[in-house]
Amino acid sequence: MKRLTGQCVFHLSVCSKIIGASVLALVLSACSSTPSDIPVSSRTRPKTVTWGAHTVKSGETLYEIAYSYGQDFHRLAAVNGLRAPYTIYPGQKLKLGGKSKYSSILVKPSTPKKVAASSQRPSTGVKSAPYKKRPVAKKSSQAAVARKVSWQWPASGKVISRFSSSERTYKGVAIGGRIGEPVVATSAGEVVYSGGGLTGYGNLLIIKHNASYLSAYAHNKVLLVREGDRVKAGQKIAELGSTGTNEPKLYFEIRRNGKPVDPLLFLPKR
Repeated sequence: MKRLTGQCVFHLSVCSKIIGASVLALVLSACSSTPSDIPVSSRTRPKTVTWGAHTVKSGETLYEIAYSYGQDFHRLAAVNGLRAPYTIYPGQKLKLGGKSKYSSILVKPSTPKKVAASSQRPSTGVKSAPYKKRPVAKKSSQAAVARKVSWQWPASGKVISRFSSSERTYKGVAIGGRIGEPVVATSAGEVVYSGGGLTGYGNLLIIKHNASYLSAYAHNKVLLVREGDRVKAGQKIAELGSTGTNEPKLYFEIRRNGKPVDPLLFLPKR
């Protein structure tokens, strides 16, 4: 009986060492991946979601909600029957997918029918004004729209993380720097979000440049502009910080029609 007990004690001792080693390996593995190594997109932002619903919380804006689900806010507004200025209220449920309630306004209006000129003069003797065909505006391509936006770097530091189309990596670029360094608007536009309500972004700014392009600036120490403000290209809008992360940096995104694109394709080379 004593011999059997001794064997059991030996086996228990060996098992505890194996388990202890396994736990230690897991801990060391977890420690080797610091929070700064985990990209913002993979731990805070879901990929584009077009199903289900979102319940509006106090202080949220339509731009913020659309951004967090990877959607274009124009589409989200249309699906929920919202028109400018896109007023929403706490407790309201917004559909994330479905057909636009305003699809009719997207239909191209029919051009006026050209009336054939009469070969006979009117009996009044007054000549009618000739029909003038209205010039049809040409649709600009995405490239043309992009050229209209004059892009510049939002911070002076070095790029420490680059964009990738993979789901588990950045959807923008991270620019290193020191706390308090200036963050400037990459192009002129309107501030559509200013706050700290999006988890993982810290103090965040979103600027709408035109109908297609938005830019986002995360982890700021201080925000110097508010929603509704018009900003100029190069204007100081924030101070670089480390809110929502564990090191000083600016996380910067450019979105075209709600989808992230590589900022380095737009920013000037340096």
